[in-house]
Amino acid sequence: MSGPPFHCGYVAIVGRPNVGKSTLVNALVGRKVSIVAPKPQTTRHRILGVVNREAAQLVLVDTPGLHSTARRVMNQYMNRVAISSSQDADVLLYVVEAMRFTEEDRWVWDRVRGLKQPLILVVNKVDEVVPKDRLLPFLEDMAQNIPASAVVPISAQNGENLERLVELTASRLPLRPPMFAPDVVTDRDEPFHAAEVIREKLTLKLREELPYGINVQIERFAEEDSRIIINAVIWVERAGQKAIVIGQRGERMKEIGRLARIELVDLWQRSVHLELWVKVKENWADSEMALRQFGYDRL
Repeated sequence: MSGPPFHCGYVAIVGRPNVGKSTLVNALVGRKVSIVAPKPQTTRHRILGVVNREAAQLVLVDTPGLHSTARRVMNQYMNRVAISSSQDADVLLYVVEAMRFTEEDRWVWDRVRGLKQPLILVVNKVDEVVPKDRLLPFLEDMAQNIPASAVVPISAQNGENLERLVELTASRLPLRPPMFAPDVVTDRDEPFHAAEVIREKLTLKLREELPYGINVQIERFAEEDSRIIINAVIWVERAGQKAIVIGQRGERMKEIGRLARIELVDLWQRSVHLELWVKVKENWADSEMALRQFGYDRL
């Protein structure tokens, strides 16, 4: 005797930079699988986050924010990743910010509007709307202009209406068995997460000083005597950027390493020894070869 119907499939989360896509993925998964920072285009890779429910498994695809001003090779790569993930998904979540629909949002909509998959319009950051009665006219206007199968107002930050979003998304997924075991939350390995956590701390500590052409590469990841040993290189594009990352007497890099270590220890519940170096690779973000060396070839 067969059990109840089970829905499973890929759910691509698309939108312009900084609408809260990675925050949404982390909230739905219930664990941090994507780094989050206020700087646009923090997400650079396609990252899967797995959400399990009794009758469904949602395989969320966190994508880089689609942006029209993609002049550099790395930015073009990020757009390709987002568009490819959208085309391959079973359901699309098109995320916009409450009370704000920009030309960049419209540009993203033009990239996905012709796709055949069911599309749900997700209006994020509703907790920031004051007074609340301003929200309904915005939702009605969006529903008229974006022909989505559903419009769901949410707050990824505080969890508002997320379970309703899961239910509506799951109902649009194909009937198929789960693709991942129940204990799997992402497709990325520990070295990848270590590099991303370090990059997140760089973003948060450097803010406007942080050059876009910065990358973290794990050179060594090993387990020794019940602790994890990580050697990582922070790559910058110009010699002058190296001093920015290191800071006076190395204090800034020490603080970045300290913050990254704290998060990794909390994530893995293991002792972590982390060593960081800063190196220069001129204009790597405009080099196809350098991008491949740094792992930006996985669509």
